Amino acid sequence: MTLSPTADNPLCDFSDLPDYAAVKPEHIEPAIDALILSAEQTLEQVAAPHTPPTWSNVVEPLERATEHLGRAWGVVSHLNAVADTPALRAAYNAMLPRVTEFWTRLGQNQGLLRQYQALRDSAEFSRLSPTRQRIIDHALRDFRLSGALLEGAARSRYAEIQERLAALGQTFSEHVLDATAAHAEYVGEDQIAGIPADVLQAARQAAEQDGRAGYKFTLHYPSYMPVLQHGEHRPLRERLYRAYVTRASELGDPQFDNSAVMAEILALRDEEARLLGYANYAEVSLVPKMADTPEQVMHFLRDLAARARPFAQRDLDTLRAFAQKELGMAQLEAWDIAWASEKLRQSHYTLSEQEVRQYFTLPTVIAGLFRVVQTLFSVNLQRVQGDIHAWHPDVELYRIENATGRTIGLFYFDLYARDGKRSGAWMDHVRSRWLRADGTLQTPVATLTCNFPSPVGGKPALLSHDDVQTLFHEFGHGLHHLLTQVDDIAVSGISGVEWDAVELPSQLMENFCWEWEVLRFLTRHVDTGEPLPRALFDKMLAAKNFQSGMQTLRQVEFALLDMRLHHDLRSYTREAIEALVAENRDEIAVLQPPPFNRFLCSFSHIFAGGYAAGYYSYKWAEVLSADAYERFEEEGPLNPEVGQRYQQAILAVGGSRDAIDSFKAFRGREPRIDALLRHSGMTAETAAA
Repeated sequence: MTLSPTADNPLCDFSDLPDYAAVKPEHIEPAIDALILSAEQTLEQVAAPHTPPTWSNVVEPLERATEHLGRAWGVVSHLNAVADTPALRAAYNAMLPRVTEFWTRLGQNQGLLRQYQALRDSAEFSRLSPTRQRIIDHALRDFRLSGALLEGAARSRYAEIQERLAALGQTFSEHVLDATAAHAEYVGEDQIAGIPADVLQAARQAAEQDGRAGYKFTLHYPSYMPVLQHGEHRPLRERLYRAYVTRASELGDPQFDNSAVMAEILALRDEEARLLGYANYAEVSLVPKMADTPEQVMHFLRDLAARARPFAQRDLDTLRAFAQKELGMAQLEAWDIAWASEKLRQSHYTLSEQEVRQYFTLPTVIAGLFRVVQTLFSVNLQRVQGDIHAWHPDVELYRIENATGRTIGLFYFDLYARDGKRSGAWMDHVRSRWLRADGTLQTPVATLTCNFPSPVGGKPALLSHDDVQTLFHEFGHGLHHLLTQVDDIAVSGISGVEWDAVELPSQLMENFCWEWEVLRFLTRHVDTGEPLPRALFDKMLAAKNFQSGMQTLRQVEFALLDMRLHHDLRSYTREAIEALVAENRDEIAVLQPPPFNRFLCSFSHIFAGGYAAGYYSYKWAEVLSADAYERFEEEGPLNPEVGQRYQQAILAVGGSRDAIDSFKAFRGREPRIDALLRHSGMTAETAAA
């Protein structure tokens, strides 16, 4: 069936922001089918031999048709991630193969490939802007990566692989979500010692909602982590830890086991790579990234591991000695690490994470974040009042205005953990900045999603300092999307930015959470309203790199494992995967988890989140972000002139040029690793301390 632009289907209304609240599962199939049909008709038209291969005849019509499909499916995908219900999940899964098949077919369309190649070879190409030339070149690259050069059975097989991978990624994500939601520990007063009061209040409310006495603790991070970090009852810590690290594995509920899903995903990615003429999927993944080869990435990671290992070993030796001497624990188990580490932090720095949390009330943190952004980038942020047609009552919508009051973007905040919502934190785009052919400008819109604890007892939600950094991190992604000045949709905002550079703006923003000049207005005690005392900040600063060696090695271990799974693995079985996990851990880690740990079965980043053979990007981009932030350190963290230079050199240009060129435009030179090592406390001076 086809739908007119005025059809009574919220997914087909592109006149304004999406009406998330109005979308029902039954809207999904007719809307997406109609939008696919419209896009297919446009594709047939622009790819026809009689259509002149020009920007206005080929690129612009296809952008219009596919942008509507992408926006509608983006709404559906977002709802699937933040408001999961059985009916919505079924409707999403029913359409996922059709959407995947369309994008695969578009990427393999040889008529369209010929049109782009003809445009590339034409006299018009030289008259296009450098940005549009880049879009054409990247499109030709992506045609090759999409199998457009394949023929016959290989071409059909490639399409089958894409459809199957999309389904498997969704299954992986569902298994993690369902396994997380399925486990709960109901406990009485005898097992709650040490757990923060606001966490206990939330746990009591959760138990009451289930008609149970006592307290309910789950595997959702705001419930799980405070128990692991503060709970004195060791058996409760062990039960929660064991449930958490065996989620979605063969050691948990069989219906949520991701073991076979992972193996099939890895095997299909390898087959895809070979169809495209590459030796492995790691090579495919790196084609559009900054890094040149898997070997270069693995050398970078192993070099970073070698630099971090002495500090990590010192971290672990210190923790074990403290646990034995002060806690009477001859053997530290995995479920003791966070708890003992918090005891050590309190002892060594007289710093309690729980004490710090009392100062980070969410409304004050948000106000402080906005103040940083407004100071650096000369913008104004205002909450949109009234009915915003969101997917949950907790969601808020904000407008970003320039100095003259013109709206340049909007973003949604969805910050609290709840059932039916995917764990973690992320930024996603609702729509991108785009100057259409008719001269109208589409402003960008983003969603910023976190999983913080909800307010309880009439008081605002309390954040850990790590939570605060997470909020700043995701807002950094949002700024990259929202403050772009690029008019071509294919490379505006985060679109077209190399994946291993896309974390630069997000990681850079985290640094502001360590500036006294910022924290003075970022904090307000939940009871007294007093800002963070300087003495407490000094303790936080002294403890900033507490166990940074172990934390760095942990991230390197994950990143190297991801690369090796897509580069080294040749047998795609659960046993072969587990053997590589163990081999990689033996090479990198100083802390060995128990044999039952199955963290890989819930590692959504690489199996369902777009980071396949790309998890190294966090550390790769951290080199860039630490070096870039050094300029803020040198010239003032809230210096508007530095903020404007950063915005112009990196945020405004989006993916319109190579990320390394944007970095050099801001820094005036190639990136160096020195700032990252200094920020992490891993320098010759700290080694001797």
